[in-house]
Amino acid sequence: MRTRAKICGITRSQDVHAVVDAGADAIGFVFFEPSPRHVSIELAKELAQAVPAYVSIVGLFVNATSEDISKVLEHIPLDILQFHGDETPEQCQTIAQQNKRRWYKAIQVKPDMNIEDIIETIKHYQKAGASAVLLDAWHPELKGGTGHQFDWSKFPKLEIPLILAGGLKPENIEEAIKTTQAFAVDVSGGVESAKGIKDQQLIEKFMQGVQRGSAKC
Repeated sequence: MRTRAKICGITRSQDVHAVVDAGADAIGFVFFEPSPRHVSIELAKELAQAVPAYVSIVGLFVNATSEDISKVLEHIPLDILQFHGDETPEQCQTIAQQNKRRWYKAIQVKPDMNIEDIIETIKHYQKAGASAVLLDAWHPELKGGTGHQFDWSKFPKLEIPLILAGGLKPENIEEAIKTTQAFAVDVSGGVESAKGIKDQQLIEKFMQGVQRGSAKC
């Protein structure tokens, strides 16, 4: 099975087209104002209109309320919610049910976390109804888009789909997939020429690496 790929932090219409043309499965919009990749509802609505059928739109939220997410959904047809803050399994479950959307949770893997702790945390979100769990590199201040990677040997093998993020780029994506056998990969900074500005050639090279890595799994 081919590894799925999401390109996150899209802020320009030309980047939407580049992602779609390269064959990515999902596009991510960041609804977190402190992020350099943040998009307003107005801009996200415009960008979403350029996303064709069979390409999923993911909304990234950090400690947002159900009302905040509902306002976004009034204008943008998000397919799935990505919770990237300190949300508990119960909070994710409640917000997703209120907004009638599937969801997954991003977990930041700290250097001192062992694989048993990671697995236990994943199971709590799985029990609450997560469609997947994303494992990202930990940063004391940033919520995603850190450019850092964690120890891939800590990437577990579980029944729930697991998404790999953190420090991915064209040069290491093939090895990352081969090592972790992740269900999907999520990249943002690794395919940018500047924060929030995607590079078409880097996107193409990244997706080519995804294809090669998938073939070796």
